[in-house]
Amino acid sequence: MTYTPFSIYGAERRARWLITCDHASNFVPEDIAGGDLGLPAEEMARHIAYDVGARGTSLKLGELLDAPVICANWSRLCIDPNRGMDDPTLVMRLYDGTIIPANRHVDEAEIARRVATHYRSYHDALEALATAREDVVIIAMHSFSPKLKGRAPRPWEIGVLHAPQEDRFGRALITRLAREEDLTVGDNEPYDGYLPGDSIDQHALASGRLNALIELRHDEIDTEAGQQAWAERLAPILTDTLREGGF
Repeated sequence: MTYTPFSIYGAERRARWLITCDHASNFVPEDIAGGDLGLPAEEMARHIAYDVGARGTSLKLGELLDAPVICANWSRLCIDPNRGMDDPTLVMRLYDGTIIPANRHVDEAEIARRVATHYRSYHDALEALATAREDVVIIAMHSFSPKLKGRAPRPWEIGVLHAPQEDRFGRALITRLAREEDLTVGDNEPYDGYLPGDSIDQHALASGRLNALIELRHDEIDTEAGQQAWAERLAPILTDTLREGGF
């Protein structure tokens, strides 16, 4: 199969939604360290390399919402599509206790090359999808580890990240999720909702587009059944939020 930096599913779908999955893959392209970052397979299967379960959940959610889905097709360890160009974690050298051998001595020229050949292609395609939709609502799908090394377990099954520049939909989604009595919902947890230069900043905040970044704890979606269940749960919740908020 020929590698491309991104894949778009359901480009012809016409709903207002646009589903994005920045960390869909743990694949390392051949042009980056010969396709091998120097990590064993068990490390590349961890959350450090990609968002476990996020791709499958995104694809199923897109089908249910009649929404296009765009996925980045390389590992976040190559270059992180959810970071700004001046973010020091754009190329990670150490992540959750694991040294990334192929990134230890990466220089600015190599980072610029990865930006040009992978990062920029994805973001250009994402922006084109968003621009083509009237009153688009961007839903960025991510997953998070139940526990980082040396840290306390994370209690939230789902978190919603939102930034003050445009947080109307994110806050409304949290209000709607509060009606789900079996869930512990994170409000800007497990991460802060504003990261300068990230995907939401580039494609939603800069242009005032409605948005929310959804984080699912990955033990909830590490199976196909879990991905299907969460997509089926989220689709009506998102639809309720859009309707009830009058957006």
